[in-house]
Amino acid sequence: MRFRFQAFALHLLGSASALALVLGGLYLGWYRWPGWYLTGALQVAPILVGVDLVLGPLLTFLIANPAKPRRELARDIGVIVAVQLAALGYGAHTLWAGRPLYYAFSVDRLQIVQASDLSAQEIALARRSNPAFAPYWHSLPRWVWAPLPDAPAERARIIASAQAGGDDVIDMPRYFRSWDSGLGVLRGQLRPVAQQQDIRLYRKQALLALRMRQRGFVPDQAATLILTGRSAPLLAVFDPAAVRVRAFLRADQ
Repeated sequence: MRFRFQAFALHLLGSASALALVLGGLYLGWYRWPGWYLTGALQVAPILVGVDLVLGPLLTFLIANPAKPRRELARDIGVIVAVQLAALGYGAHTLWAGRPLYYAFSVDRLQIVQASDLSAQEIALARRSNPAFAPYWHSLPRWVWAPLPDAPAERARIIASAQAGGDDVIDMPRYFRSWDSGLGVLRGQLRPVAQQQDIRLYRKQALLALRMRQRGFVPDQAATLILTGRSAPLLAVFDPAAVRVRAFLRADQ
């Protein structure tokens, strides 16, 4: 039994180290709050934890028989490790493809933009016409302003595309501008929490107002915007004078 526990402990240590390296790197680089929440990353992470920290070491514990020939034991553990690495690679690739690249203010709300939201064509266009805001493999999340273009025909085309469920301006980094350049427009879109009408926050304004008061904010102040992603939206609370985000509040708990 001691041999089994030693094998289990060594496998668990190795699995935990590999998992911590992958998830830690992704978290520190791209998935810090509110990125992990808005992208739904918590749907992928538990699978990785289950395979790499539970299933793998447990199987090693079950097969680690000291009477088994060492070559056979190494082969069996090798198969388990290969399956773990495949699962880890798949999960890491999924998280990498969906990593947050932008928090974009557009029209009347904030929206998270993931790498998977951007087509290769749009990325190429951005690198040619707006390289300062184009995404690259090493790009970290940044806050940007995504205004609709001035040209009426292009503006109408993008609006029609968004209404039909196609690409919106937030999927077109060639139009992105600096966050600071849009603060004047953003300030004009700030609303009291009671005036936030996002369908997914229906009947939750009272809860959000309570949470604002608990955090020392004034719910009746025009200081909030909706921040949307793949999960339930967040309420972004701003300092109206400095136009600086002070908190993100959840309404799904």
